Amino acid sequence: MNNNYYDMIFKRKSFRRYAKNLKINDNELILIENKIGELIPLIDNIKVDYEIVKSENTNVRRGEYCILIYSEDKEGYLLNIGYMFEQLDLYLSSIDIGVCWYGMGNTKIKEKNGLKYVIMMTIGKASEDEFRKDYTKAKRKNIEDNWVGDLKEIGEIAKYAPSACNSQPWDILVEGNKINVHRLKKVKCIIPLFKIPFYNSIDMGIYLLILELVLNKNGIGFKRNIIDEDMEEKVKIAEYIID
Repeated sequence: MNNNYYDMIFKRKSFRRYAKNLKINDNELILIENKIGELIPLIDNIKVDYEIVKSENTNVRRGEYCILIYSEDKEGYLLNIGYMFEQLDLYLSSIDIGVCWYGMGNTKIKEKNGLKYVIMMTIGKASEDEFRKDYTKAKRKNIEDNWVGDLKEIGEIAKYAPSACNSQPWDILVEGNKINVHRLKKVKCIIPLFKIPFYNSIDMGIYLLILELVLNKNGIGFKRNIIDEDMEEKVKIAEYIID
């Protein structure tokens, strides 16, 4: 995994507005396409594709371009999308391109190469001073609200993962050498109830990536197991066995 991703956890933010006087150039578009080709999947054997279009070709009125993301509809595909394309989010922050995961975005291109449209990211060129300067000012839950057990210093950084409407659906239980990662079924946000599992599953893929970057940065080795265990108030989605 790219070591520069970790540093971008503290720089990136979700862009709602983009500077109209700044443009993504042709070389940067090539860099974006090359990076997408290098994204590491969470789950192998799930086909993923994308399309980069001008934002005016969608219902979105923010950013210069939209990255439309397509996937096979297979078990874990939403986790996989979040995990893969958060790598792109972090990379783009490193070259001063702002990003927003935009769940409400829509496109007429509902399918590509037999894969269904899942979600889009809006992107636009930004100046350095538009990115986050003090990550601790981002609104996040107290660590005690969603992390039980040891390694709270890991959770203190991982909690800055982005999520739909800042819903922060992750719930962590550390038992011995195992980090159990859950998705809460109920979260406080404005997303319609029937859509919460969809968007929060993508969020959990994003969270897994950020968690792994923090573990790697701290020299903590692990073995990851993806799990789909339905519980009363949450869904267990992964466990990390610490080496």
